[in-house]
Amino acid sequence: MNAQISQTADEAAAGEAGEPEAIANAVTRVILIRHGRPALPTAPRTSHRGFRDYIDAYEEAGLDPQDAPPEELQDLVAELAAVFTSDAKRAHDSAKALAPNAELLVDPLFLEAPLASPRIPMLRMRVPKWAVVARVLWHAGYHPQIEDYRKAKHRASEAADILAARAGTDGAAALVAHGYFNFLIGRQLRRRGFRKSGSHRAKFWNAVIYEKS
Repeated sequence: MNAQISQTADEAAAGEAGEPEAIANAVTRVILIRHGRPALPTAPRTSHRGFRDYIDAYEEAGLDPQDAPPEELQDLVAELAAVFTSDAKRAHDSAKALAPNAELLVDPLFLEAPLASPRIPMLRMRVPKWAVVARVLWHAGYHPQIEDYRKAKHRASEAADILAARAGTDGAAALVAHGYFNFLIGRQLRRRGFRKSGSHRAKFWNAVIYEKS
């Protein structure tokens, strides 16, 4: 009898000792996902005026119905009860297609850092090149009547706090949003001790995972 009592006490002590270790080893995860392909064609070589029109059309476009989310990405978020997204139609549609059974937590806080078409006369380029030039100039201070880098960085910090808090409560959080703003959020998560798995790329449905023990 004494041996049984001693064994039971030892097992209880082991359980109590193991519980903090399990908590300490728990991993919280934040998944940052870029939206799918918008339902508009990529413009050919165009002027700065054409790129300005393309920016407007891009902001209005929803998800291309032919661009289904990858199966492995669906599996990654399948267990989540809720998914964050911006209120841009392309992001909202993508979140709905990716996690049809999850609650969508829509917040304009997660919108893309904006671009403005630089007025460079006589120059014609394809849209992706215009986007690179516009982003470089945005960082250099060209932000006519749009959000600047400092404000976008502050917004990304707020977004990182929301996602980290949700991950701390639920174990994981996912955001379906925008390529560059996801990158800004990711930098903030790194500053909060999260480790990155994957790379932020200009690829639709691109996913980067951040984890913290």
